[in-house]
Amino acid sequence: MLPEIAEATRGFLETLDDAQRAAAVRAVSDDDLRRRWAYTPGPRPGLVYGDLTRGQRKAVHRLLARVLSPHAYAQVTAVMALEDVLDDREGGHRDRHQGDYWTVLFGEPGGDEPYGWRVEGHHLSLSVVVADGRVSATPFFLGANPARTTYRGRTVAQPLRLEEELARELLDRMGPTARGLAVVADTPPPDVRTGNAPRVVGVEPAGVAFGQLDRPSRDLLVGLARCYLDRLHGDLADEEFDALDPERLHFAWEGSARRGEGHYYRLQGPELLIEYDNTANGANHAHSVWRRGSGDFGDDLLAAHRAEVGHG
Repeated sequence: MLPEIAEATRGFLETLDDAQRAAAVRAVSDDDLRRRWAYTPGPRPGLVYGDLTRGQRKAVHRLLARVLSPHAYAQVTAVMALEDVLDDREGGHRDRHQGDYWTVLFGEPGGDEPYGWRVEGHHLSLSVVVADGRVSATPFFLGANPARTTYRGRTVAQPLRLEEELARELLDRMGPTARGLAVVADTPPPDVRTGNAPRVVGVEPAGVAFGQLDRPSRDLLVGLARCYLDRLHGDLADEEFDALDPERLHFAWEGSARRGEGHYYRLQGPELLIEYDNTANGANHAHSVWRRGSGDFGDDLLAAHRAEVGHG
């Protein structure tokens, strides 16, 4: 996927005029900006999607499609489109629009230097760094408001449906003893615990451990982790999965197990943290995030690159 990611990045750059390029491209060494991320509404550094030409908007989508799996790309476009649905529900008083997403590049592809980009706005943040033949793509945040749109009780749209249903299947399948370990609180937190912190700190594994589950439940636990890793395109997801240590995974649930009531879960292992929260707006406002500890924002790849260059 590396040539395709580089080609899509160069393709986006080639659509920009000098002023746009100056606004869009920052140094990959700007660690503060790389780690300054958010999933709430508001302007960001870079170029806003709604101000781009049709060709430039398509180039942004090619960036996303070269890193994401087809189903995750569809989730991302659905999340962006929901901004107009939410704006209508709110009576337009917050002036939301699906064009309110920003793209910023860190460096440029070419030669041996690392580069990356971030596409970000309300309920979406994807940070990508490419260095020395490897790709980092976390933090990866997806949210949805409304989380579920219905017609006569039937679901019409639910972008994060699998993220919720696979976790419920795991909770339902495990026996009462394991479930007693997994459910660690009756009241869920109001949001994912790590928020938009630049580093994952102070969140310890909780709940039921892999070794405390029966074999079918273990398979479901690994399948839930794989669901998040498979947000990335094939080879990238496989590389993340190969680095996973399933036997050190923990799963914790907080809040109600009843549908339509607030709930939260956390899936955690070495260098892996997955959080899902659906509590706001009558439990119809979902947040999900996948983080990689020391690997967020490509920090591990960039540190290895800098060490190699310094050694050289």
